Amino acid sequence: MTPLSQKKKNTPRERRSIGAMSTQHVNLFVPSFEMDQEEDVARKTTENGGIGGGVWRFKGNKAAKEAASVSMKGTLSRLFDCCSKDVKKSILPLGHGDPSVYPCFDTSVDAEEAVVESLRSGSANSYAPGVGILPARRAVANYLNREWDLPRKMKSDDIFMTVGCCQGIETLFHALAGPKANILIPTLIYPLYNSYAIHSLVEIRKYDLLPDLDWEIDLQGVEALADENTIAMVIINPHNPCGNVYTYEHLKKVAEVARKLGIMVISDEVYNRTIYGENKFVPMGIFSSIAPVITLGSISKGWLVPGWRIGWIAMNDHDNVFKTTRVVESIKEHLNISPDPSTILQFALPNILEKTKKSFFEKNNSILRQNVDFAFDALKDIPCLTCPKKPESCTYLVTKLDLSLLEDITNDFDFCIKLAREENLVLLPGEVLGLKDWVRLSIAVERSMLEDAFMRLKGFYARHIKTQLT
Repeated sequence: MTPLSQKKKNTPRERRSIGAMSTQHVNLFVPSFEMDQEEDVARKTTENGGIGGGVWRFKGNKAAKEAASVSMKGTLSRLFDCCSKDVKKSILPLGHGDPSVYPCFDTSVDAEEAVVESLRSGSANSYAPGVGILPARRAVANYLNREWDLPRKMKSDDIFMTVGCCQGIETLFHALAGPKANILIPTLIYPLYNSYAIHSLVEIRKYDLLPDLDWEIDLQGVEALADENTIAMVIINPHNPCGNVYTYEHLKKVAEVARKLGIMVISDEVYNRTIYGENKFVPMGIFSSIAPVITLGSISKGWLVPGWRIGWIAMNDHDNVFKTTRVVESIKEHLNISPDPSTILQFALPNILEKTKKSFFEKNNSILRQNVDFAFDALKDIPCLTCPKKPESCTYLVTKLDLSLLEDITNDFDFCIKLAREENLVLLPGEVLGLKDWVRLSIAVERSMLEDAFMRLKGFYARHIKTQLT
């Protein structure tokens, strides 16, 4: 017999593939319809306590309640609560945007090896500076210079490391907050922008995107919204969830409007490695000589590692405007009182950015392109959902809901709740993203899941179609 120690062990990737069916959604907050035994026992609660049985003097702070009310996680949790084992169908979590839980979307081997090397080096066990360690900041600057050919070369001092892009958003909103200050954001946007604005006490004003013009920004609307207290406008490029990639000409117009208004442009570019259409990605930073630009980036989307939580803020400051206005200093101050991204990941970042092969991105984008083609065509059998334009980027299909075709559906939330109850299929209501009566579904899943999802959507539509239409 072969000694146990000499038997071939499965690699992590092999073990993941073997257990994919049973553990596929283990990291998503998807109900398993199972409970630990101790949770079955109702716990006795009381409001009395303390000395002499008086009322406890402490209670939870409600400061974040309003901000959390517009969160994506809260909405998805509510929808998963509507799913039931009585439906006798597996839960399909197509409201999420996390491809990494599916075997067809493994991260780069080069990235994994970089993290292992960092871990074993013994050099990444310490605290890091609030702004990030120098090798990571230098690596991001070199990466941006190399990939996008920026006219003003980035330096390490222009880069601040963050806990994913989310901390970048939060840091900027806190750093820019001031009496009466307002920031312009698109109507369709990642909901944490709304949450952080509420929590930072910054007013947000929403400008329209134009679906008939490839989701371009309504720049006339931007000018109409702005006033003397407007300090910045946020753009998402490539756009989540619409999947459009802005052209050079359009972005130049954005910069010119920002200069006219005297505001900065905050450009969220986390999906710049997830492009499978014809439009080439153009970084907003190339227009920093027209208007100052802050770029938000991370490896979460392109490298399929959202759980690694490593991102950056890049200051495209052609004329040192951010330094003279104390924006740089304010960002540093806020990072000094914020959690740091993992030192292990920061030490690994130079090798991740330098050694990951282009074939890795090409493979992932090929899968996404095929899934988009399938989903876009499959919508033809579901007339109540229409997509204005096939996406060229990102991992979603955003669709307009035609309520006039449905018998007993009142809005996008109602549509998604009933879909979850009847089909155990979870999609995201557009209202969470800022556009009522739209619905977003993820295409970054296994192809078999997409096929199953559209079969369920077809059946759901057939049950709810208006009688006079049949």
